[in-house]
Amino acid sequence: MKKEVRKKELIKIAYELFITKGYENTSVDEIIAKAGIAKGTYYYHFESKEQMLEEVVNMMIDAGVEKAKQILQSDLKIQEKLVYTILALRVTPKEQSMQDAIHEKENIILHQKINNRIIEEAVPILSEIVREAKKEGLFNLDDNIEERVRMTLILSNEMFDHGEINEKQVLVFIDTLEKIYGAKTGTLSFITKLIKED
Repeated sequence: MKKEVRKKELIKIAYELFITKGYENTSVDEIIAKAGIAKGTYYYHFESKEQMLEEVVNMMIDAGVEKAKQILQSDLKIQEKLVYTILALRVTPKEQSMQDAIHEKENIILHQKINNRIIEEAVPILSEIVREAKKEGLFNLDDNIEERVRMTLILSNEMFDHGEINEKQVLVFIDTLEKIYGAKTGTLSFITKLIKED
């Protein structure tokens, strides 16, 4: 138990340093110095700085999932639940340096692992919201809800993982989502605002 607490403390210290200095500009020695531990203690918990990055990102995902679950239980309107859940599962602007590090070529396996984890965590939460939307008549679709949500997340990852997208692509993306969920044209137009905030 004590080891687990120590490990979580180190992850939090690394998170703070990655945010203030950037992932690339933070050395393992700085994490060790800030934590006031011996080098051996660090390497007892983490094999490398890359493993530390993975643990930090997992901590961020855990926090996002927790937030998303609270949104799911709230009295917000369906569209608001969708927006805030998506936002809860995305990195914040201050966490951007970690996102950039994950997109580096040398971190391609880590990137894939994180994408897969986000999809696995997001599917049940978003599926619940889609079910609510179906009950309210916003979406007109069959019972393959999880599959449709998974497809949406895969499509979103592909689109937004590769840099800038233009307005036409955004409109086609929204049109595709409305068709996936059997929604009337314009139902999901609020997504444009979400993308512009990115």
